[in-house]
Amino acid sequence: MKLGEIAQTLGCELHGDANLDITGVAGIEDAKAGELTFVANRKYHPLLATTRASAVIVAKDSGVVRIAALGSGNPQLDFARAIELFHAVPEYASGVHPTAIIAKTAKIAAGAHIGPYCFIDEEVEIGANAVLHSFVAIYRGAKIGNDFFAHSHVSIREGSCIGDRVLLQNGVIIGSDGYGFARQANRHWYKIRQSGQTVIEDDVEIQAHSVIDRATIGQTRIGRGTKIDNLVQVGHACKVGEDTLLCGQVGLAGTTRVGNRCILAGQVGVAGHLMIGDDTTLTAQSGVPHDVPAGVVYSGYPAMDSLAWRKSVALFSRLPELQKELRELRETVSRLSSRRESAS
Repeated sequence: MKLGEIAQTLGCELHGDANLDITGVAGIEDAKAGELTFVANRKYHPLLATTRASAVIVAKDSGVVRIAALGSGNPQLDFARAIELFHAVPEYASGVHPTAIIAKTAKIAAGAHIGPYCFIDEEVEIGANAVLHSFVAIYRGAKIGNDFFAHSHVSIREGSCIGDRVLLQNGVIIGSDGYGFARQANRHWYKIRQSGQTVIEDDVEIQAHSVIDRATIGQTRIGRGTKIDNLVQVGHACKVGEDTLLCGQVGLAGTTRVGNRCILAGQVGVAGHLMIGDDTTLTAQSGVPHDVPAGVVYSGYPAMDSLAWRKSVALFSRLPELQKELRELRETVSRLSSRRESAS
């Protein structure tokens, strides 16, 4: 593909030979001659001097670089679009594999691909152009919108409701029982029936082996456009807003409320019945035992303002030294006080 064609498709400013042949895309450290790369973070700018790539997508204000360049308002986004020019999404022909089991009352719209050993229970409804890869199980009464894609070993439990253009990676479970038990007089645990529903809104992607529990009563809801990473646990009756990111191994205890456009980085843990405001970022391994206001960046445990946490962390390694200084200071003050008393 010619570099000029790529520039026109992406809407980027072309700096270099429009007839340059581009054969693929790669990261800046691994790119070879004929490949297109990108720089979105200024820490990687020095690699522009050594990369073997034939062309690079850079910010419009990056100045002159030694190879052909595409000036972009958002290099990362335009590189993501460039990947699609060279790596098409696999297509799946419509049809039902002979090993699939589909209940008579299930309703599946046109264009569906139902792969090997899938199971679709009674009263399930699936919209147009669905792809169920293999070993996908959809329990009784689930409702699923258009352009749904489920990779192998996805399970969608009874009564779950899923919107349009939802993508579930391998092993995702939607609507499993919430973790609810009541203690009896004999101190044994009594299972609370999980009678609620799990709702996944439009344009959500959930990655491998994550679990979204059903509510005890009411709903667990994942908002439109939210993206959930691998090995994430969303507890019963949680509400996650729109365009939020839950990164790997995040855990939300039951009835947590997470706002719109939030980022919860890897291994963030949130106690139950808490509120996290819109546009909030919680950095990796933060522990949240209290509500978090909107628009802040919090870190650490207990989670606090990120700058305050970084200052605290800087002191941790000096605590033994500071403790020794404090002890010596107290001893000095005590000696001086004793001398004053003796002199008087």
